[in-house]
Amino acid sequence: MPVNQAGIVYLVGAGPGAIGLLTLRGAELLRTADVVIYDGLANAELLELAPSTAELISVSKHERTHCVSQDDINRLLLARARAGKRVVRLKGGDPYLFGRGGEETEILAEAGISFEIVPGVSSIQSVPAYAGIPLTHRNHSSSVTIVTGHPARSPANRVDWAEYALIPGTLVVLMGSKNIREIAAALIRHGRAADTPTAVISRGTTEQQRTVVAALESIADRVDQSGIVPPAIVVIGEVVELREKLAWFERHGCTPDTAAGAAARRA
Repeated sequence: MPVNQAGIVYLVGAGPGAIGLLTLRGAELLRTADVVIYDGLANAELLELAPSTAELISVSKHERTHCVSQDDINRLLLARARAGKRVVRLKGGDPYLFGRGGEETEILAEAGISFEIVPGVSSIQSVPAYAGIPLTHRNHSSSVTIVTGHPARSPANRVDWAEYALIPGTLVVLMGSKNIREIAAALIRHGRAADTPTAVISRGTTEQQRTVVAALESIADRVDQSGIVPPAIVVIGEVVELREKLAWFERHGCTPDTAAGAAARRA
């Protein structure tokens, strides 16, 4: 199938929230974009990098008054690219990690539209790092397992918690805070130790970051008591115990607007 050279789509990972964690390539493409189609989870401050003439289109799926379907997003990407535009599709985290980037590039490929993937810093490792939790450690864990905590839309995609309960090492659950009570109960029922250290980290890498830690059997109660809200990541495993010693971001009052981020905005 011939490739349409009139326009191009860049799927850019915006990172977990802190503007300084945007890649150099991502910043470069934002500065030359004709159109920026951005997620609700992408830090809105990154839009300041785009030219004043750029068309900015929010496609947040998290706003009650402004919810755009995936089909609508796909149509936007195709329409703007076919009009000869340089389109930046700004996605929270990394485009290919629970970001539907694969679905969007499938559509582009089938239509003969040129595209480029710009990986982003994923919340999978960055959010625990900002909370003082290394996912691997020679004395605690030599493996990491990643799973979604969001309810499956079909039986084929349903998470088998019996399988994940017995996998050794660190378990990272994305989009799991709303269902933490059911997830914890299922893991314990299928063999995960009830006293396994567990952390829930909300709005990681931003100034709103909050972390709660408890045993797996009581983490849901702690989340309820603390008022933790999505987006949040759940980390389950011995590595969570290291947070008491390694929590640098919240403990020292750091802000996510790093020198790198400030420099990116000034450029």
